[in-house]
Amino acid sequence: MTAQQDVFAALAADGDDVDRLVADLDEESWERPTPAPGWTIAHQVAHLAATFHMAGTAAAEPDRFRAFLEGLSDSFTANVARAMAPYLALPRPALLARWRAERATTEKALVAVPAGQLLPWLVRPLPAPVLAAAGMMELFGHGQDIADALGVRREHTDRIRHLAEFTARTWDFGYLSRQLPVPPVAPRFELTAPSGARWRLGPDESDQVISGPAVDLCLLATRRRHPDDLALHATGDEARRWLDIAQAYRGPAGEGRRPGQFRAAVA
Repeated sequence: MTAQQDVFAALAADGDDVDRLVADLDEESWERPTPAPGWTIAHQVAHLAATFHMAGTAAAEPDRFRAFLEGLSDSFTANVARAMAPYLALPRPALLARWRAERATTEKALVAVPAGQLLPWLVRPLPAPVLAAAGMMELFGHGQDIADALGVRREHTDRIRHLAEFTARTWDFGYLSRQLPVPPVAPRFELTAPSGARWRLGPDESDQVISGPAVDLCLLATRRRHPDDLALHATGDEARRWLDIAQAYRGPAGEGRRPGQFRAAVA
């Protein structure tokens, strides 16, 4: 299996993991609040369904996706709410079915994109494997919210490397989203995989280093854990600053999580 095929398989596997969290929920559990203020489990799945629908459209019908981009407003929050609304209005079994359908369609569409072809996306054009990694980021973050709401401890595998690489690729998003100057050199990441393997990402010449568990890096970059509750170590002033602003997505950073909120809880 090539690296490109591997990220598509990882996207499907991560989707299956989140599916297992919600597949047998009763009606009351769908309305359970998650750590994201104002969002229930149903909101989390509706957001995933909307995001996968956009990715599938970008992959299979790029011109249609470009037209969709032109219709977006200047309000990030309004755009998110508008995209989620049709899914959120569905009865919960129908919402689950629609999310599964969007996932399946998107996974097939991404695999079919010719190697090297760029797809239109919300921030900048991306190759299909990178868009698949962005989908893994969405599944990781929103899946963590669902797991936290249910009190479930998640198990991770080394396929999380795709998300760690995506985080290294988008290291500047925290600066851009806050309209801060972007440092000239990216940080270097020295990570420990779930298997115990060691991964080194980013420029070798950087003296700004983030080290620690790869899972913790992904929890930080999706803003599902506060830096104080993670086993990450920063070497260098800019690396220490980066821990406070890291995010692997554009748009508002959101409230994030409070220090100590999950120190003794599931991760």
